[in-house]
Amino acid sequence: MPRNTPALRRVCSDCDGFPVVAITTGTRNPDGTRTTLAINCRACHGTGTTTPAAALARAGR
Repeated sequence: MPRNTPALRRVCSDCDGFPVVAITTGTRNPDGTRTTLAINCRACHGTGTTTPAAALARAGR
């Protein structure tokens, strides 16, 4: 019996599937650890995947 399969998702070309990175700010916390910021990929918004482009349809003559 056939199953409904979800549309294939591609790996984001901007982040190569690593959507969240930690960047150090250079300052230190009172316990000596570095302060970091978690930054999400702008293209995929932190998911690591993109949806396939829609197929082009010819319109007009």
